Amino acid sequence: MIRDDFRGGKINLEKTFHLLEKLNIRCNYIHVKYIFKDNDRLKQGRITIEEFRSIYRIIAHREEIIEIFNTYSENRKFLFEQNLVEFLKQEQYICSMNKNIASEIIQKYEPIEEVKEARQMSIEGFTRYLCSSDCQLFNNEYEKVYQDMTHPLNDYFISSSHNTYLIADQLVGPSDIWGYISALIKGCRCLEIDCWDGSQNEPIVYHGYTLTSKLLFKTVIQAIHKYAFITSDYPVVLSLENHCSPPQQEVMADDLQFILGDALLSDMLDDFPDKLPSPEALKFKILVRNKKIGTLAETRERKNTDKRGQVQEYEEYEETDQDEEEEKVKEPETLLILKDNSGKEVESRSRIALRLFRKKKVKLALALSDLVIYTKAEKFRSFHYSRLYQQFNESNSIGESQARKLSKLAAHEFVLHNMKFITRIYPKATRTDSSNFNPQEFWNVGCQMVALNFQTPGLPMDLQNGKFLDNGSSGYILKPQFLRDIETKCNLNEVLENNNPVTLMIRLISGIQLPPSNLSSSNKADTLVMIQIFGVPNDQVKQQTRVIKRNAFSPRWNETFTFIIQVPELALIRFVVENQSKITGNEFLGQYTLPVLCMNKGYRHVPLFSKVGQSLEPAALFIYVWYVR
Repeated sequence: MIRDDFRGGKINLEKTFHLLEKLNIRCNYIHVKYIFKDNDRLKQGRITIEEFRSIYRIIAHREEIIEIFNTYSENRKFLFEQNLVEFLKQEQYICSMNKNIASEIIQKYEPIEEVKEARQMSIEGFTRYLCSSDCQLFNNEYEKVYQDMTHPLNDYFISSSHNTYLIADQLVGPSDIWGYISALIKGCRCLEIDCWDGSQNEPIVYHGYTLTSKLLFKTVIQAIHKYAFITSDYPVVLSLENHCSPPQQEVMADDLQFILGDALLSDMLDDFPDKLPSPEALKFKILVRNKKIGTLAETRERKNTDKRGQVQEYEEYEETDQDEEEEKVKEPETLLILKDNSGKEVESRSRIALRLFRKKKVKLALALSDLVIYTKAEKFRSFHYSRLYQQFNESNSIGESQARKLSKLAAHEFVLHNMKFITRIYPKATRTDSSNFNPQEFWNVGCQMVALNFQTPGLPMDLQNGKFLDNGSSGYILKPQFLRDIETKCNLNEVLENNNPVTLMIRLISGIQLPPSNLSSSNKADTLVMIQIFGVPNDQVKQQTRVIKRNAFSPRWNETFTFIIQVPELALIRFVVENQSKITGNEFLGQYTLPVLCMNKGYRHVPLFSKVGQSLEPAALFIYVWYVR
């Protein structure tokens, strides 16, 4: 097969690369380029068949895999079926192991026909198996929806985006339909739409009072309708920032009904008159989140009536201090209602910014109001107020600064609030560069919709993408029981004391074809790996390997790290590969993030992704994972 490619004599770099791909050897072009250069003895830019074989051996040869192979091979040449069964049981923790599974693996990965027929496995087949998707770190059982999807909506973390229409900064950047399409493809289930009056009675979408470009509201809804359920079957919530006049609100209502048709939830479900439905009950439905007038029963009574021209006015409480200005004002004391041990409510003085409210009259077209069913937007005033007056279908949007104070000073109250109501957290207005906050601190207290700027890469979006890999990338993840079971009235501190911690051990063995440094003129880098745990404050930790100098192609670390994770249900693990640079600061080369409890045990490959979330295949880390609870 190889000889055919050398019929014309020597081959160049391009043909070498394509021949390696033809032989199912995945490789990084830059690495191949420099290995080709090293093996081109005459430096003519063309190589012989012997030189190609040498390149093949360098790329395909994995010393660390040969060591594992030799441990289980009786003759160091082949693995018999029984040897493979032992390896899968002892190292890969496949408990329900039998010869049929081993036989299937041999049939799937062994490239040498006579070895395959003898029901054996060569080092080539073993290497292909260990580098395959069957040996990825992420457990493929969680690549499908496996959680109970019949709980009420407020029992789930919901993938949410902020100012979804922006694809750059918040002030002068472009608004683009691609913002909505890409978010939906990533599994986002809550989109934000800023609506303003446009010319010719056509509502527009843009970031008001800025120079960002404008989109037609109906164009946005058409794109959402087309892409809403490509990645996930579960409901999409359209969070409207509504600045339109009543006549254009009626146009919005018409657009929503005409374009979305039966996909639009425009009436309460008969089985859910007084409680939130489940994602399962709302499959393939699109919900509108906006202000609302009156009750669900009144909305039903008005169904199929002509609401044109009907406008109602209501009083809304508006904050006098803006979220981003909170840091500048002195925080007066305010009263918190807490429960003492006897269950009696007692007053407790706590330094939380007193949020002053003034009444503002708002006009709302009844046609738009009546499309809001289970996701009525309601201004957050206090946990005490919500406990007394908030309705089951009302949800709050809270800015990150206020939410951070609440999570630090009244975490238990925040958890209890989120057991009953949906809370949406959004970035503060001073983030004009579309930067993001760390979402973990708000997931820790059970906030369902933690809205991020999806267009901005970096750590927060790595955590977002990693968390929502779980449950089939459906955009809905069932919260741990201690964040949803209101009967337990569970305190996070009690969870820390009573939860069974996970002891996690990771042996970081090697790197495979890591991205070379941009600072290097060759395929080199001074590589190190950082392992970070994100979760409740007690679990936040990072450890790192030593630096392997001038080797991005096949660095070997063989270092073991141990972590004790108190609340694994909320924990994410992030692997970051960097090039050490003492002058400019370490250079990011790639990362991978996933939930701790979604990891496979045993020998695993960790795929790597670029800063903007693109796969860097074949770049990977080779690790051994073991954990016990």
